[in-house]
Amino acid sequence: MSVSLWPRLSVSAAVLAIGIVGAATSQAAANDAAAVLPDDAAADSAAIVVTGVRGARARTVADSPVPIDVIDTRELQATGRVGLKEILGNIVPSLTVPALSGGGTSSGAKPIAIRGLSGDYVLVLVNGKRRHTSSLINNLSRISGGSTPVDIDLLPANAVGRVEVLRDGAAAQYGSDAISGVINFILDAAPEGGEFTTTAGSLYEKGGELVQQAVSYGTRLGPDGGFIRFAVEGKFHDRADPSGAIVPGSVDLYPRLADGSRDPREATIDRNRAGNYGRTNRDYIVNGSYNAELPIGEDTTLYSFSTLSYRDIKDGRGQFNANNVNSLPELYPNGFLAKRRIWETDFQITGGLRTTFAGLDVDFSSSFGRDHVKLGAVNTLNPSLGPSSKTSFFMGKQISSLWVNNIDFSRTFDIGLAEPLTLAFGVEHRWERFQNKAGEPDSYRDGGYVIPRGTTPFQLAYGGQRPAASLVSFTGTTAADAFVLTRNNFAGYVDIGANITPAWFVGVAGRAEHYTDSSGDTVSGKISTRYELFPGFALRGGVNTGFRAPSLAQQGFSTSQNTGIVLNGDYVTQLVKFLAPNDPIAGYFGAKPLTPEKSLNFTGGATFESGAFRLTLDAYQIRIKDRIVKTEILNSAEARAILTSPEVTAILAQRGVPGISSAQFFINGVDTRTRGVDLVGEYTLRTASLGELKLNAAYSYNKTKLLRVAENPGNLTNTLLFGRQARADLVRATPRDKLVLSGDWSIGPVRSLLRVTRFGHYTETGSSQTSTADDRTFGAKWVTDLDVSAQLTPAVNLAVGANNLFDVYPDAIGITQASTGGGLYGSFAPFGLSGGFYYARLGVKF
Repeated sequence: MSVSLWPRLSVSAAVLAIGIVGAATSQAAANDAAAVLPDDAAADSAAIVVTGVRGARARTVADSPVPIDVIDTRELQATGRVGLKEILGNIVPSLTVPALSGGGTSSGAKPIAIRGLSGDYVLVLVNGKRRHTSSLINNLSRISGGSTPVDIDLLPANAVGRVEVLRDGAAAQYGSDAISGVINFILDAAPEGGEFTTTAGSLYEKGGELVQQAVSYGTRLGPDGGFIRFAVEGKFHDRADPSGAIVPGSVDLYPRLADGSRDPREATIDRNRAGNYGRTNRDYIVNGSYNAELPIGEDTTLYSFSTLSYRDIKDGRGQFNANNVNSLPELYPNGFLAKRRIWETDFQITGGLRTTFAGLDVDFSSSFGRDHVKLGAVNTLNPSLGPSSKTSFFMGKQISSLWVNNIDFSRTFDIGLAEPLTLAFGVEHRWERFQNKAGEPDSYRDGGYVIPRGTTPFQLAYGGQRPAASLVSFTGTTAADAFVLTRNNFAGYVDIGANITPAWFVGVAGRAEHYTDSSGDTVSGKISTRYELFPGFALRGGVNTGFRAPSLAQQGFSTSQNTGIVLNGDYVTQLVKFLAPNDPIAGYFGAKPLTPEKSLNFTGGATFESGAFRLTLDAYQIRIKDRIVKTEILNSAEARAILTSPEVTAILAQRGVPGISSAQFFINGVDTRTRGVDLVGEYTLRTASLGELKLNAAYSYNKTKLLRVAENPGNLTNTLLFGRQARADLVRATPRDKLVLSGDWSIGPVRSLLRVTRFGHYTETGSSQTSTADDRTFGAKWVTDLDVSAQLTPAVNLAVGANNLFDVYPDAIGITQASTGGGLYGSFAPFGLSGGFYYARLGVKF
């Protein structure tokens, strides 16, 4: 363990110690002053968990051999947030959601990072069944770049009964992706009753209005305990005013007039020009679900659940002033803010049967999910088409599909141990498909327009020049970049667990998988154990291997962007291209078909529980081999020599592409090691006169180190495939530590939740391969959230609250760096760039 970790642990231990002493004092005082009611902390710790548990032997949070957290509906609702990414980012210390991770579609559907790793490394389940991934690839994102994780914002938050977060590798149990952990969303199974909730809020100063309506309702099915429960939520969340610096009045936003004087409009135009900075989205989201079970016999139950979502995003992605060669005055005399459009339809449906057969508990299920995205652009243009260019475009479609079939068996055997041995085994088949469809030609072609020479200010400034080809700020998918990939996966697993003695549990699991693409064959194993030294205190730990198969999007994704350079005084059309790894052009740079990333995880910890108090400490190490990363944009002289070689020119000619000036692609490029610690302390006090008080402190620390970087191919001696900025973004772009302190106090009809979160420092690295002048480290910040609710009647609840109560912003950069109207606060802040947000929430049960 590094020396720098000890001060952080000491601070967190001191905080917990103060809380423990204070809680113990409060407990003693309460015992003296009033009768202490039976607290529910023991009930919480005894809650049955299903994640990471196979077979009939029920386990609880307290006796689990691996760290697992359970987040209930009340805690999810009291965050005041309405999307599951932000909700869990507020509650789970190891989960981070950057404000602006990069361009492209990641600005609209933000990626997440957990334990310093991208969202690709956490497996998402719904009711224990694998969830399909997003079709939006984060190709332009700097944090979690190239990832295609599950988009949990497309699950209705009001449909979730509880969330189980398994903080350990579980690939041997669940397969690909479960390297850093598992998040299992358990849908609400309340058989009767309904609730309507409306939430409205706004940022303190910058707009960003939010309105959300949610309703859920359940009713019984049949006479034997069946039920069906529906949930629907609709949300409108507006974009915020930009948080960027105001452009100084000395900077020209319009071309100079013929006599050299400034355009008079300079005095009246809004000079806050960072329209793509801050909360840039205008979102409409509708999420729906059902969850149903129907017993059809003494030992047989049919079940089904499904989600259906529609999302409409308009996202500001590029501010262009009138003093810009691409801002044609015939269309945009005052400049424009180009906006990306995303129309997304997402669904998944699962059906299954639980029964017994030949002494075995059997669970058969089949699940199909699809994410269908249509991409567009508005309020922009293809300036190479001239003033006749359209201002809205269809850019293409991305469609991701997943079909999963499972048969799981389990039973217990009494072989003379302290408890019966549990045996679970099963098989799984997965079919995956990813399709990238081309957009309209005007969204990517070069129309060849030349700005005429003349006497207008714009013509005087840019006459004779050719503006950029393709859309400004975006590029549609070309016909050459369209593709379809499919694959099958076949897997089998076995999971054995038993209490060797009453105090000692041992679990062993193994899994073998076969992919029909370059992912090939993989084998994973896991050993976990827990030993209770004395009542309430136990040691636990384990070792597991894991893997993550490259997504189909990573294997096939390619995109192109027309641009141009001047060679010997002549304008030459070129193409900047993101290449698929198996593209022969990428092969000239050493690219190979992607193979699975392999992991080796170690975890060890201790748990202590006494009455209403629980403390867990878990340390871990995750080592990932052949991690998939993006290369640098290769545009050096060496790279251009390859791209203009006869071999590459011939390949491009077959595709109808004139040539490319730079290239980028995915590679199994690095080996990493992530070490960290999770510390969680909880205390619950219930009294007759002072109500109920729940105290919680959770601390997470992790540090990632690069162990190996792929060597350059022999024909690139002076070009880095994976450079300084990319390396730093992998290990320094998210806070290494996060501390969450919360107090939840209920007395009579009133409940208040106060949560204070400390986000550690992080660094945004400049693009230079040699200079650190543009690197910026942003200091740690404390952010406070408050939610106060009152139960006005047995059916009506009213709440008010604020997220980021004290309007905290990241450190501001120097005015010289922001003088052109860029971002004042960097891009990666995990608590946003737009300040505080207040809201009110009304809930009615029926």
